[in-house]
Amino acid sequence: MEPARGRLKAKEARATVPLDGPKATEIMSIAHGFFSPLAGFMGSGDVDSVCKDMRLRSGYIWSIPIVFDISEEEIRTRNVKAGDSVLLTYQGQPFAVLELDEIFSYDKAFMAEKVYGTSDTKHPGVKRTLGYKDKFLGGNITLVNPPRINPPFDRYWIPPKVMRQNIAEQGWKRVVAHQTRNVPHTGHEWLMKGAWFASNADAILVSCVVGEKRPGDYIDESIVLTHEALMKAGYFKEGTHLTSILLWDMRYAGPREAVFHAIVRKNLGCTHHMFGRDHAGVGTYYSPYAAHEIFEQIPDLGIGSVLTLEWWYCPVCGEVTYSGLCGHEKQQQAFSGTLIRSIIQDGVKPPRLIFRPEVFDLVMETGEKYGFGSPFVTDNYLAGRNPVITVPPMEV
Repeated sequence: MEPARGRLKAKEARATVPLDGPKATEIMSIAHGFFSPLAGFMGSGDVDSVCKDMRLRSGYIWSIPIVFDISEEEIRTRNVKAGDSVLLTYQGQPFAVLELDEIFSYDKAFMAEKVYGTSDTKHPGVKRTLGYKDKFLGGNITLVNPPRINPPFDRYWIPPKVMRQNIAEQGWKRVVAHQTRNVPHTGHEWLMKGAWFASNADAILVSCVVGEKRPGDYIDESIVLTHEALMKAGYFKEGTHLTSILLWDMRYAGPREAVFHAIVRKNLGCTHHMFGRDHAGVGTYYSPYAAHEIFEQIPDLGIGSVLTLEWWYCPVCGEVTYSGLCGHEKQQQAFSGTLIRSIIQDGVKPPRLIFRPEVFDLVMETGEKYGFGSPFVTDNYLAGRNPVITVPPMEV
C-alpha cells in the first residue's frame, strides 16, 4: 500500500489495539498471500468449519485456525466494536488495519482437541490454544506500514507473488518444497535429493520456518544460512536449489500442520511437497507417518505429496542409504537429533558423511556471530537477538 493511503486508512480507524509478535507476522503472511485465500483473521463460522471439517465455509481445505484473540477488558477499555476499523500497532508504530466484522467466543478446549487430536496440556499446541484470551476478532486486514526485514533474513524473504515470478523466470515447471526448522545434516540433504528424484522436479525450495523459539532449538540464523551453504558448496547444483523463509510459529499439529504447510507452499508456486517421518509432530502424539496417512484422505489439495521413509547412515556400506535399500538394517545408524547436537556442542568436526564440513563450519560461525556464542537458542539469545522485522516510524 502507498504510504499516503496507509496513513489515511490508519487515521480512519476508530480504535487502536497493540499486537504481539506472532500476530504481527501472521498479518504479514496474510497480507502477502502466504495464507491465501485468507484475507484476514477467521470469524466464528470459518473457525468452526476448520475445526470440525478441515475446510473453510467456502469448502476450501484449511487445517489450522488463524485467529486474533483478545480479552474482554481490552475490548471494553479500547472501545472495540464490530463494524469499526481497528488500527493495529506493533513496536509502538501503526502496522495494519482490521475491518472488524465479528467479536465472538469459541470453546478453546474443543478447538485444541480437534486440531491437535489431544487435550494433553503438555502438547505445545494445546497449551497455546488454551492460553488464548476470552474473545476473538474476525475480519479482513490491510497492512498499512510494511516492516523492514532485517539481515540476514532479508534476502530470503520471498513473498508468493515474487516467488512465482522467480519460478517462471527460471523456467521451473516442477518445484518440490522442503519444510525445515533444523540445520541440515546429510540425512536432510538426502531427503531433499530423494524428493527431487521422486517428483522429477526442476528445483527444490527450502522453506525455513522462522518464528517462536524454545531453548535448545537451533537459532534461525544458523538454519537459514546453512541451508544456502549446501548449494554454495556444490552439494546441489546452482539453479536447482533455493532457500527462503516462512514467518510462522510452529503448532506441532502433526498431520494437520502438514496440510497447512502444503497449502502455503502451493501458494508459493510449488508443485510438490515432501513429507517424512514425524513431520511437524512432537513427542509421541502422532504415529510416525501420520502426515502420510492424512493425504490419502484429501486428494483434492492441488499439490503433489512426496511421501518419504527414512535415510540412514550404514557403516557397512560406508554411505547414506534409504530404508529397505541395503541388507544391513541392524547396523544402520539413525541421524539422531540428540547425537547431532552433541557433536556441535563438542565442537569436533564430524565425518563428512554425517555433516558436511562447510555446514559445520558455518554452524559454529553463526553461533558466534548471532547466537551469543552458541548455535542453539539460549535465554541470552531470546533476550538480545536482533529482531527479524522492524516497523518504521509512521505518523497518523
